[in-house]
Amino acid sequence: MRNAMSVDVEDWFQVQAFAKTIARADWDSLESRVVANTERVLDQMAAQNTRATYFTLGWVAERHPALIRRIVAEGHELASHGHGHEQVSAIGEAAFRADIRRAKQALEDAGGVRVRGYRAPTFSISATATPWAHQVLQEEGHDYSSSVFPIRHDLYGSPDAPRDPHRPHPDGVVEIPMTTLRALGRNFPVSGGGWFRLIPYAVFRTALKRVNGADRRPCVFYFHPWEVDPGQPRLDHAGRLSKFRHYTGLDTMHHRVGQLLRDFSWDRMDEVFAGAIGPEPARQGVAA
Repeated sequence: MRNAMSVDVEDWFQVQAFAKTIARADWDSLESRVVANTERVLDQMAAQNTRATYFTLGWVAERHPALIRRIVAEGHELASHGHGHEQVSAIGEAAFRADIRRAKQALEDAGGVRVRGYRAPTFSISATATPWAHQVLQEEGHDYSSSVFPIRHDLYGSPDAPRDPHRPHPDGVVEIPMTTLRALGRNFPVSGGGWFRLIPYAVFRTALKRVNGADRRPCVFYFHPWEVDPGQPRLDHAGRLSKFRHYTGLDTMHHRVGQLLRDFSWDRMDEVFAGAIGPEPARQGVAA
């Protein structure tokens, strides 16, 4: 079974774990490592003949258009991670619309392809906090979202959300939720990111195989380029929990991702979930 591989392209200083430690106004003054880290990921996927979806910040696209062109040139799907990595539930509907519009324009200008997909920073979309989000995404030209994580977590999560692709709003885009394993009456995360760095690889692989086999569902996996960069700057003044979440397992992440690419079949989100998303609409206003 083909599964969906995805990469959330953002720099090390843009993560939610450091939102209270690093001021947004300081981003441009910090050491940027997103190009080198993303290129390392691209090289690894090229070696494994794997295509993926790169949910990329508009902020990154505006500063590194050559990276965006490489993502597209190597056959990956270019998708949006919003512009400034702001939580959707915190900024409200009007600012959300402006954010995704700016990101989509920057990505399409750099990549020369239409951006269909969107993933909210920190999975900050939910039926209760942002009931308007999927409709706004539809109105702004997106075809799908992969922004809901059906788990309970202190920073995000919608534990009662459906685990399969669904349409939360009748006039909105399709939501493709992050993969969970249903056991003992609750959902357990098996989608990647920090969970993948914390859980023993054999346990994670078994869970993904169960979703593919017993549940007969394709999985959605995600990680960030900064997760394969153990040499990134260390913030000693960040909170203990934030440092644990961000730095744990960085030294083995690149190897673990490589093993995952070998153990399962992977492809782009728009290919794996083509039946749920629907066909590519006619292109309008995007340069070839």
